[in-house]
Amino acid sequence: MKKTVVLHTLGCKLNYSETSAITKKFVMNGFSVGKFGEQSDVFFLNSCTVTSHSDKECRKIIRSVLRKNPGTYVIVAGCYSQLKADEISQIRGVDLILGTSEKFDFFKFFKYNDNKEIIIEKFNEPVIKISALENETRIFEAFSSDSDSRTRAFLKIQDGCDYNCAYCTVPLARGKSRSIKTERVIRNAEEIISYGYKEIVLTGVNVADYYDNEKNFGFFDLLNELNKLEIPRIRISSIEPDLLNTDIILLIKNSDKFCKHFHIPLQSGDDEILKRMKRKYKTEKFRNLILEIKNKIPDACIGIDVITGFPGESDKNFENTYEFLNELPFDYLHVFTYSERDNTPAVLMQNKINEAAKKLRSSMLRNLSVRKKQMFYDSCIGKVKEVLFESKKQDSYFYGLTTNYVKVRAQPEYGSDSVLENEIKKVILLKSNGIKFIESKLI
Repeated sequence: MKKTVVLHTLGCKLNYSETSAITKKFVMNGFSVGKFGEQSDVFFLNSCTVTSHSDKECRKIIRSVLRKNPGTYVIVAGCYSQLKADEISQIRGVDLILGTSEKFDFFKFFKYNDNKEIIIEKFNEPVIKISALENETRIFEAFSSDSDSRTRAFLKIQDGCDYNCAYCTVPLARGKSRSIKTERVIRNAEEIISYGYKEIVLTGVNVADYYDNEKNFGFFDLLNELNKLEIPRIRISSIEPDLLNTDIILLIKNSDKFCKHFHIPLQSGDDEILKRMKRKYKTEKFRNLILEIKNKIPDACIGIDVITGFPGESDKNFENTYEFLNELPFDYLHVFTYSERDNTPAVLMQNKINEAAKKLRSSMLRNLSVRKKQMFYDSCIGKVKEVLFESKKQDSYFYGLTTNYVKVRAQPEYGSDSVLENEIKKVILLKSNGIKFIESKLI
Protein backbone atom coordinates (compact mmCIF):
# COMPACT_ATOMS: atom_id res chain seq x y z
CA MET A 1 0.00 0.00 0.00
CA LYS A 2 1.10 3.54 -0.73
CA LYS A 3 2.22 5.64 2.17
CA THR A 4 0.09 8.72 2.73
CA VAL A 5 1.00 12.31 3.52
CA VAL A 6 -1.06 15.30 4.57
CA LEU A 7 0.42 18.76 4.09
CA HIS A 8 -0.78 21.99 5.63
CA THR A 9 0.34 25.56 4.94
CA LEU A 10 0.24 28.68 7.07
CA GLY A 11 1.19 32.20 6.05
CA CYS A 12 1.93 33.84 2.73
CA LYS A 13 1.38 32.91 -0.91
CA LEU A 14 5.09 32.12 -1.12
CA ASN A 15 4.57 29.36 1.44
CA TYR A 16 1.71 27.96 -0.66
CA SER A 17 3.89 27.83 -3.77
CA GLU A 18 6.59 26.02 -1.80
CA THR A 19 4.14 23.53 -0.31
CA SER A 20 3.07 22.72 -3.85
CA ALA A 21 6.68 21.93 -4.80
CA ILE A 22 7.08 19.79 -1.68
CA THR A 23 3.82 17.96 -2.45
CA LYS A 24 5.17 17.12 -5.90
CA LYS A 25 8.27 15.56 -4.29
CA PHE A 26 6.11 13.35 -2.08
CA VAL A 27 4.06 12.21 -5.09
CA MET A 28 7.20 11.48 -7.12
CA ASN A 29 8.39 9.29 -4.23
CA GLY A 30 5.26 7.16 -4.24
CA PHE A 31 3.11 8.90 -1.61
CA SER A 32 -0.60 9.52 -1.95
CA VAL A 33 -1.75 12.93 -0.72
CA GLY A 34 -4.61 13.24 1.74
CA LYS A 35 -6.64 16.20 2.94
CA PHE A 36 -5.97 18.14 6.13
CA GLY A 37 -7.73 16.39 9.00
CA GLU A 38 -7.41 12.90 7.53
CA GLN A 39 -5.26 10.09 8.95
CA SER A 40 -1.83 9.77 7.32
CA ASP A 41 1.61 8.21 7.69
CA VAL A 42 3.28 11.61 7.47
CA PHE A 43 2.09 15.10 8.40
CA PHE A 44 4.03 18.07 6.96
CA LEU A 45 3.44 21.59 8.32
CA ASN A 46 4.90 24.48 6.34
CA SER A 47 4.97 27.06 9.10
CA CYS A 48 4.77 30.83 9.50
CA THR A 49 6.14 33.14 12.19
CA VAL A 50 5.14 36.63 11.02
CA THR A 51 3.26 37.31 14.29
CA SER A 52 2.93 35.72 17.71
CA HIS A 53 -0.53 34.57 16.61
CA SER A 54 1.13 32.63 13.76
CA ASP A 55 3.39 30.85 16.25
CA LYS A 56 0.41 29.99 18.44
CA GLU A 57 -1.53 28.67 15.45
CA CYS A 58 1.40 26.43 14.45
CA ARG A 59 1.60 24.89 17.91
CA LYS A 60 -2.18 24.42 18.04
CA ILE A 61 -2.21 22.57 14.71
CA ILE A 62 0.70 20.29 15.67
CA ARG A 63 -0.94 19.29 18.94
CA SER A 64 -4.30 18.73 17.27
CA VAL A 65 -2.79 16.45 14.61
CA LEU A 66 -0.88 14.43 17.19
CA ARG A 67 -3.96 14.11 19.40
CA LYS A 68 -6.08 12.73 16.54
CA ASN A 69 -3.34 10.69 14.88
CA PRO A 70 -0.57 9.97 17.41
CA GLY A 71 1.24 7.54 15.11
CA THR A 72 1.81 10.02 12.29
CA TYR A 73 5.37 11.11 11.50
CA VAL A 74 5.33 14.88 12.07
CA ILE A 75 7.55 17.25 10.10
CA VAL A 76 7.51 20.95 10.99
CA ALA A 77 9.35 23.11 8.48
CA GLY A 78 9.78 26.70 7.37
CA CYS A 79 9.97 30.10 9.05
CA TYR A 80 8.74 29.15 12.54
CA SER A 81 11.12 26.20 12.57
CA GLN A 82 14.00 28.38 11.42
CA LEU A 83 13.58 30.79 14.34
CA LYS A 84 11.93 28.73 17.09
CA ALA A 85 13.13 25.13 16.76
CA ASP A 86 13.62 24.77 20.52
CA GLU A 87 10.03 25.86 21.11
CA ILE A 88 8.70 23.28 18.66
CA SER A 89 10.93 20.54 20.10
CA GLN A 90 9.04 20.82 23.40
CA ILE A 91 5.93 19.40 21.72
CA ARG A 92 6.05 15.67 22.34
CA GLY A 93 5.53 13.66 19.14
CA VAL A 94 7.26 15.96 16.65
CA ASP A 95 9.81 13.93 14.67
CA LEU A 96 11.63 16.29 12.32
CA ILE A 97 12.19 20.06 12.48
CA LEU A 98 13.55 21.62 9.29
CA GLY A 99 14.72 25.14 8.53
CA THR A 100 13.88 27.31 5.54
CA SER A 101 16.45 25.67 3.25
CA GLU A 102 16.24 22.12 4.61
CA LYS A 103 12.51 21.79 3.98
CA PHE A 104 13.19 21.03 0.32
CA ASP A 105 15.64 18.22 1.19
CA PHE A 106 13.46 16.38 3.69
CA PHE A 107 13.74 12.97 2.00
CA LYS A 108 17.41 12.64 2.92
CA PHE A 109 16.43 12.64 6.60
CA PHE A 110 14.21 9.55 6.27
CA LYS A 111 15.52 6.02 6.84
CA TYR A 112 15.35 3.47 4.00
CA ASN A 113 15.27 -0.35 3.89
CA ASP A 114 17.32 -2.55 1.55
CA ASN A 115 14.72 -2.07 -1.19
CA LYS A 116 15.15 1.72 -0.88
CA GLU A 117 11.67 2.05 0.56
CA ILE A 118 11.06 4.77 3.14
CA ILE A 119 10.77 3.61 6.73
CA ILE A 120 8.37 5.70 8.82
CA GLU A 121 9.87 5.52 12.29
CA LYS A 122 8.82 7.72 15.20
CA PHE A 123 11.57 9.17 17.38
CA ASN A 124 11.72 9.74 21.12
CA GLU A 125 13.31 13.13 20.46
CA PRO A 126 12.91 15.28 17.34
CA VAL A 127 15.72 15.55 14.81
CA ILE A 128 16.55 19.23 14.16
CA LYS A 129 18.17 20.26 10.87
CA ILE A 130 18.59 24.01 10.49
CA SER A 131 21.37 25.96 8.82
CA ALA A 132 22.26 29.65 9.18
CA LEU A 133 20.97 31.90 6.41
CA GLU A 134 23.37 34.85 6.63
CA ASN A 135 25.32 33.70 3.58
CA GLU A 136 22.64 31.62 1.86
CA THR A 137 22.80 32.12 -1.90
CA ARG A 138 20.66 29.18 -3.00
CA ILE A 139 17.08 29.71 -4.03
CA PHE A 140 14.66 26.82 -4.36
CA GLU A 141 12.11 26.89 -7.16
CA ALA A 142 8.42 26.47 -6.38
CA PHE A 143 5.15 26.75 -8.26
CA SER A 144 1.67 25.25 -8.30
CA SER A 145 1.47 21.91 -10.07
CA ASP A 146 -1.24 19.74 -11.60
CA SER A 147 -1.72 18.04 -8.22
CA ASP A 148 -3.23 21.23 -6.80
CA SER A 149 -6.96 21.85 -6.88
CA ARG A 150 -6.83 25.64 -7.28
CA THR A 151 -7.54 27.69 -10.37
CA ARG A 152 -4.95 30.33 -9.53
CA ALA A 153 -1.33 29.15 -9.54
CA PHE A 154 1.39 30.57 -7.31
CA LEU A 155 4.76 31.13 -8.99
CA LYS A 156 7.80 31.89 -6.83
CA ILE A 157 10.22 34.35 -8.42
CA GLN A 158 12.18 35.65 -5.41
CA ASP A 159 13.03 34.87 -1.79
CA GLY A 160 14.53 36.71 1.19
CA CYS A 161 14.61 40.41 2.07
CA ASP A 162 17.29 43.07 2.61
CA TYR A 163 15.02 45.72 4.15
CA ASN A 164 15.42 44.97 7.88
CA CYS A 165 12.29 46.77 9.05
CA ALA A 166 12.35 47.24 12.82
CA TYR A 167 9.41 44.90 13.55
CA CYS A 168 10.11 42.07 11.08
CA THR A 169 11.79 38.67 11.40
CA VAL A 170 11.49 37.71 7.74
CA PRO A 171 15.16 38.47 6.92
CA LEU A 172 16.13 36.16 9.80
CA ALA A 173 13.75 33.43 8.66
CA ARG A 174 14.35 33.73 4.91
CA GLY A 175 17.82 35.21 4.45
CA LYS A 176 18.98 37.85 1.97
CA SER A 177 17.10 38.79 -1.17
CA ARG A 178 17.82 36.48 -4.11
CA SER A 179 16.00 35.70 -7.34
CA ILE A 180 15.27 32.78 -9.65
CA LYS A 181 16.85 33.08 -13.10
CA THR A 182 14.60 34.58 -15.75
CA GLU A 183 14.71 31.48 -17.97
CA ARG A 184 13.60 29.29 -15.08
CA VAL A 185 10.76 31.65 -14.15
CA ILE A 186 9.47 31.59 -17.73
CA ARG A 187 9.86 27.80 -17.96
CA ASN A 188 7.98 27.30 -14.69
CA ALA A 189 5.24 29.67 -15.87
CA GLU A 190 4.91 27.70 -19.11
CA GLU A 191 4.55 24.48 -17.11
CA ILE A 192 1.82 26.08 -15.02
CA ILE A 193 0.02 27.08 -18.23
CA SER A 194 0.29 23.51 -19.53
CA TYR A 195 -1.63 22.33 -16.45
CA GLY A 196 -4.59 24.48 -17.46
CA TYR A 197 -4.39 27.30 -14.95
CA LYS A 198 -5.95 30.60 -16.03
CA GLU A 199 -4.16 32.87 -13.55
CA ILE A 200 -0.60 33.05 -12.23
CA VAL A 201 0.14 34.89 -8.98
CA LEU A 202 3.76 36.08 -8.70
CA THR A 203 5.07 35.39 -5.20
CA GLY A 204 8.15 36.13 -3.13
CA VAL A 205 9.12 37.85 0.09
CA ASN A 206 9.75 41.10 -1.80
CA VAL A 207 8.74 40.38 -5.40
CA ALA A 208 9.66 43.74 -6.90
CA ASP A 209 13.21 43.37 -5.58
CA TYR A 210 13.62 40.72 -8.28
CA TYR A 211 16.95 40.90 -10.11
CA ASP A 212 18.65 38.47 -12.48
CA ASN A 213 22.35 39.33 -12.37
CA GLU A 214 23.28 37.29 -15.42
CA LYS A 215 20.77 39.03 -17.70
CA ASN A 216 20.82 42.39 -15.89
CA PHE A 217 17.04 41.97 -15.62
CA GLY A 218 14.99 43.71 -12.96
CA PHE A 219 11.34 43.24 -12.01
CA PHE A 220 10.01 45.41 -14.83
CA ASP A 221 12.02 43.42 -17.39
CA LEU A 222 10.63 40.16 -16.00
CA LEU A 223 7.06 41.49 -16.20
CA ASN A 224 7.60 42.32 -19.87
CA GLU A 225 8.76 38.74 -20.54
CA LEU A 226 5.81 37.25 -18.65
CA ASN A 227 3.46 39.53 -20.58
CA LYS A 228 4.34 37.56 -23.75
CA LEU A 229 2.97 34.29 -22.36
CA GLU A 230 -0.31 32.75 -23.46
CA ILE A 231 -2.25 33.02 -20.22
CA PRO A 232 -5.30 35.17 -19.50
CA ARG A 233 -4.18 36.59 -16.17
CA ILE A 234 -1.07 37.43 -14.16
CA ARG A 235 -1.48 38.91 -10.68
CA ILE A 236 1.28 40.51 -8.62
CA SER A 237 1.25 39.81 -4.88
CA SER A 238 2.24 42.43 -2.30
CA ILE A 239 4.64 45.05 -3.73
CA GLU A 240 6.70 47.56 -1.73
CA PRO A 241 5.82 51.23 -2.41
CA ASP A 242 9.43 52.30 -3.01
CA LEU A 243 9.71 49.69 -5.78
CA LEU A 244 6.39 50.39 -7.52
CA ASN A 245 6.96 53.01 -10.22
CA THR A 246 5.26 54.63 -13.20
CA ASP A 247 6.69 52.10 -15.69
CA ILE A 248 5.13 49.19 -13.79
CA ILE A 249 1.82 51.01 -13.38
CA LEU A 250 1.64 51.77 -17.13
CA LEU A 251 2.54 48.19 -18.03
CA ILE A 252 -0.32 46.92 -15.87
CA LYS A 253 -2.66 49.53 -17.33
CA ASN A 254 -1.88 48.67 -20.95
CA SER A 255 -1.60 44.89 -20.58
CA ASP A 256 -4.55 42.60 -21.22
CA LYS A 257 -2.97 40.05 -18.87
CA PHE A 258 -1.86 41.84 -15.69
CA CYS A 259 -4.61 42.19 -13.11
CA LYS A 260 -5.67 45.69 -12.11
CA HIS A 261 -4.99 44.93 -8.47
CA PHE A 262 -2.28 46.33 -6.20
CA HIS A 263 -1.51 45.28 -2.63
CA ILE A 264 0.90 47.78 -1.09
CA PRO A 265 2.22 47.78 2.51
CA LEU A 266 2.01 51.18 4.20
CA GLN A 267 2.33 50.07 7.88
CA SER A 268 1.78 53.59 9.26
CA GLY A 269 0.29 56.86 8.03
CA ASP A 270 2.55 58.89 10.33
CA ASP A 271 6.07 59.88 9.25
CA GLU A 272 7.48 59.67 12.77
CA ILE A 273 6.34 56.06 13.15
CA LEU A 274 7.49 55.16 9.63
CA LYS A 275 10.96 56.35 10.60
CA ARG A 276 10.90 54.29 13.81
CA MET A 277 9.80 51.29 11.75
CA LYS A 278 12.78 51.85 9.38
CA ARG A 279 10.52 52.03 6.35
CA LYS A 280 11.96 53.47 3.12
CA TYR A 281 9.44 56.22 2.30
CA LYS A 282 7.30 58.99 3.77
CA THR A 283 3.55 59.43 3.64
CA GLU A 284 3.74 62.02 0.85
CA LYS A 285 5.39 59.51 -1.50
CA PHE A 286 2.82 56.86 -0.59
CA ARG A 287 -0.08 59.27 -1.16
CA ASN A 288 1.25 60.30 -4.56
CA LEU A 289 1.68 56.66 -5.54
CA ILE A 290 -1.94 55.78 -4.70
CA LEU A 291 -3.23 58.87 -6.50
CA GLU A 292 -1.14 58.00 -9.57
CA ILE A 293 -2.57 54.48 -9.69
CA LYS A 294 -6.16 55.68 -9.38
CA ASN A 295 -5.55 58.42 -11.95
CA LYS A 296 -4.09 56.03 -14.52
CA ILE A 297 -6.28 52.98 -13.71
CA PRO A 298 -9.51 54.33 -12.14
CA ASP A 299 -11.09 50.91 -11.50
CA ALA A 300 -7.93 49.38 -10.01
CA CYS A 301 -8.37 47.76 -6.62
CA ILE A 302 -5.81 48.88 -4.03
CA GLY A 303 -5.24 47.02 -0.77
CA ILE A 304 -3.00 48.34 1.99
CA ASP A 305 -1.22 46.72 4.96
CA VAL A 306 -1.13 48.71 8.19
CA ILE A 307 0.23 47.94 11.68
CA THR A 308 -1.37 49.35 14.83
CA GLY A 309 0.20 49.68 18.27
CA PHE A 310 3.85 49.95 17.23
CA PRO A 311 6.05 51.09 20.16
CA GLY A 312 5.84 54.86 20.53
CA GLU A 313 2.62 55.21 18.53
CA SER A 314 0.87 57.95 20.49
CA ASP A 315 -2.80 58.82 20.16
CA LYS A 316 -1.76 61.65 17.85
CA ASN A 317 0.37 59.34 15.69
CA PHE A 318 -2.59 56.99 15.32
CA GLU A 319 -4.97 59.87 14.53
CA ASN A 320 -2.57 60.90 11.74
CA THR A 321 -2.65 57.35 10.37
CA TYR A 322 -6.43 57.18 10.50
CA GLU A 323 -6.93 60.55 8.82
CA PHE A 324 -4.28 59.79 6.20
CA LEU A 325 -6.07 56.56 5.27
CA ASN A 326 -9.55 58.06 5.53
CA GLU A 327 -8.65 60.63 2.86
CA LEU A 328 -6.84 58.16 0.61
CA PRO A 329 -8.67 56.45 -2.32
CA PHE A 330 -7.86 52.83 -1.46
CA ASP A 331 -10.26 49.87 -1.36
CA TYR A 332 -9.46 47.59 1.59
CA LEU A 333 -7.03 47.16 4.50
CA HIS A 334 -5.16 44.28 6.03
CA VAL A 335 -4.82 45.38 9.65
CA PHE A 336 -2.10 43.82 11.82
CA THR A 337 -1.83 44.39 15.55
CA TYR A 338 1.83 44.79 16.47
CA SER A 339 3.31 41.84 18.33
CA GLU A 340 6.88 41.60 19.58
CA ARG A 341 9.27 39.43 17.61
CA ASP A 342 12.54 38.27 19.19
CA ASN A 343 15.79 39.68 17.79
CA THR A 344 14.18 42.72 16.18
CA PRO A 345 15.03 46.38 17.01
CA ALA A 346 11.42 47.08 17.99
CA VAL A 347 11.65 44.73 20.97
CA LEU A 348 14.06 47.15 22.66
CA MET A 349 12.01 50.28 21.96
CA GLN A 350 10.39 52.23 24.78
CA ASN A 351 6.76 53.37 25.14
CA LYS A 352 5.00 50.08 24.52
CA ILE A 353 1.29 50.33 23.69
CA ASN A 354 -1.17 48.53 25.96
CA GLU A 355 -3.37 45.78 24.54
CA ALA A 356 -6.62 47.69 25.02
CA ALA A 357 -5.35 50.60 22.92
CA LYS A 358 -4.08 48.22 20.24
CA LYS A 359 -7.44 46.49 20.09
CA LEU A 360 -9.36 49.77 19.82
CA ARG A 361 -7.11 51.11 17.07
CA SER A 362 -7.29 47.88 15.09
CA SER A 363 -11.08 47.89 15.37
CA MET A 364 -11.27 51.47 14.09
CA LEU A 365 -9.13 50.65 11.06
CA ARG A 366 -11.06 47.46 10.30
CA ASN A 367 -14.31 49.45 10.36
CA LEU A 368 -12.70 51.96 7.99
CA SER A 369 -11.72 49.07 5.72
CA VAL A 370 -15.32 47.79 5.64
CA ARG A 371 -16.56 51.25 4.66
CA LYS A 372 -13.93 51.67 1.93
CA LYS A 373 -14.56 48.20 0.50
CA GLN A 374 -18.32 48.78 0.46
CA MET A 375 -17.77 52.01 -1.46
CA PHE A 376 -15.57 50.14 -3.94
CA TYR A 377 -18.11 47.35 -4.40
CA ASP A 378 -20.93 49.88 -4.83
CA SER A 379 -18.91 51.63 -7.56
CA CYS A 380 -18.77 48.35 -9.49
CA ILE A 381 -22.54 47.81 -9.71
CA GLY A 382 -23.83 47.83 -13.26
CA LYS A 383 -20.45 47.17 -14.84
CA VAL A 384 -19.59 44.25 -17.09
CA LYS A 385 -16.54 42.29 -15.90
CA GLU A 386 -14.74 39.07 -16.71
CA VAL A 387 -14.66 36.64 -13.78
CA LEU A 388 -12.39 33.66 -13.24
CA PHE A 389 -14.67 31.25 -11.38
CA GLU A 390 -12.89 29.20 -8.74
CA SER A 391 -15.33 27.15 -6.77
CA LYS A 392 -18.86 25.88 -6.34
CA LYS A 393 -20.35 25.84 -2.89
CA GLN A 394 -23.36 23.95 -1.54
CA ASP A 395 -25.73 26.77 -2.45
CA SER A 396 -25.25 25.86 -6.17
CA TYR A 397 -23.57 29.20 -6.90
CA PHE A 398 -20.12 29.55 -8.38
CA TYR A 399 -17.66 32.06 -6.90
CA GLY A 400 -14.76 33.84 -8.52
CA LEU A 401 -12.72 37.03 -8.88
CA THR A 402 -12.62 39.86 -11.37
CA THR A 403 -9.26 41.13 -12.54
CA ASN A 404 -9.60 43.99 -10.02
CA TYR A 405 -10.18 41.59 -7.12
CA VAL A 406 -13.94 41.81 -6.69
CA LYS A 407 -15.44 38.59 -5.34
CA VAL A 408 -18.41 37.60 -7.46
CA ARG A 409 -20.98 34.85 -7.33
CA ALA A 410 -23.11 33.64 -10.21
CA GLN A 411 -25.42 30.78 -11.04
CA PRO A 412 -25.62 28.98 -14.39
CA GLU A 413 -28.76 29.66 -16.37
CA TYR A 414 -31.82 27.72 -15.20
CA GLY A 415 -31.69 24.17 -16.49
CA SER A 416 -28.01 24.40 -17.39
CA ASP A 417 -25.61 21.81 -16.04
CA SER A 418 -22.55 23.82 -17.08
CA VAL A 419 -19.57 23.89 -14.77
CA LEU A 420 -18.01 27.33 -14.37
CA GLU A 421 -14.98 26.33 -12.30
CA ASN A 422 -11.71 27.46 -13.94
CA GLU A 423 -13.68 29.29 -16.64
CA ILE A 424 -13.49 33.00 -17.42
CA LYS A 425 -16.95 34.39 -18.17
CA LYS A 426 -18.43 37.83 -18.70
CA VAL A 427 -20.96 38.92 -16.11
CA ILE A 428 -22.91 42.01 -15.23
CA LEU A 429 -22.53 43.02 -11.58
CA LEU A 430 -25.98 43.46 -10.02
CA LYS A 431 -25.87 44.10 -6.26
CA SER A 432 -23.50 43.66 -3.36
CA ASN A 433 -24.05 41.32 -0.44
CA GLY A 434 -22.25 43.62 1.97
CA ILE A 435 -18.53 43.14 1.37
CA LYS A 436 -18.78 39.36 1.01
CA PHE A 437 -19.41 39.31 -2.73
CA ILE A 438 -21.36 40.89 -5.57
CA GLU A 439 -24.29 39.10 -7.14
CA SER A 440 -23.92 38.82 -10.90
CA LYS A 441 -25.57 37.44 -14.01
CA LEU A 442 -23.81 35.66 -16.86
CA ILE A 443 -24.04 37.47 -20.19
